Amino acid sequence: MITKKTNWTAMILLILGLSTIVFPLYLTLVIAFKQPTEMTNSISGILSLPKVWSLDNFREAMRVTDFWNSLRNSLVITLAAVGLSIAVHSIMGYALGRNKAGSKFYSFVYLFIVSGMFVPFAILMMPLAKQTAELGLANWFGVILLYVVFYMPMNILLYSGYLVNIPMALEEAAKVDGASTWTTYWKIIFPIMRPMHATVAVLTALAVWNDVMTPLVILAGSDQNTLPLAQLNFQTQFGTNYNLAFASYLLSLIPILIFYIICQKQILNGVVNGAVK
Repeated sequence: MITKKTNWTAMILLILGLSTIVFPLYLTLVIAFKQPTEMTNSISGILSLPKVWSLDNFREAMRVTDFWNSLRNSLVITLAAVGLSIAVHSIMGYALGRNKAGSKFYSFVYLFIVSGMFVPFAILMMPLAKQTAELGLANWFGVILLYVVFYMPMNILLYSGYLVNIPMALEEAAKVDGASTWTTYWKIIFPIMRPMHATVAVLTALAVWNDVMTPLVILAGSDQNTLPLAQLNFQTQFGTNYNLAFASYLLSLIPILIFYIICQKQILNGVVNGAVK
């Protein structure tokens, strides 16, 4: 009879990792349903359950943030940025990934673009604010365009790396059958890269959905607030209304969580396929 030994080191690390996720979620839920009068400076006052489970904080948070309008703005910007990123970055990743090994020019362009990951946003913030204002891009379109540029280095790196798992024999067979490069890409390569599309979609959506700085710099002074930008209303120079803020954070978590659940199957398939190959 084979007895299984418990790996206590892995068990302890798993419990610690789980606690770093469960504990913040517990605090968020508890504080979101509490009334401000229930918040005290003691640890027990913060960790204790609400006396009455009420949705008043959620209603007030939706009113303060103009929730439906802010949600619409966030959805439009996020979906447009994700769609353009997948379409543009996958093509660029394919072109650079297939040609960088045998061409110094493509290799230089690839390294130049990927090096953009090391440029901090703080350096670009003020020049971008001035340029977008002068070009009339201080709007949704300008923010979406900037997101497509900002996440280009990482996405091209991901697409180029995934192409290693796709054999060149598929493209060679398509050429023999008379297919052009454009047809080969859209009919063969693009569908095969579906798991990477899902990965890029989730990473880009998370970054865009939670971003505060870009809308703050570009859309400042307009009525086109995104959810993270509208949530700044809970912070004043005298303090932060944590009850309303945490309620708003839970509301903004729901759409991106649904999006991840939809895409997670493709992401897992991509990980499994990559491991098998």
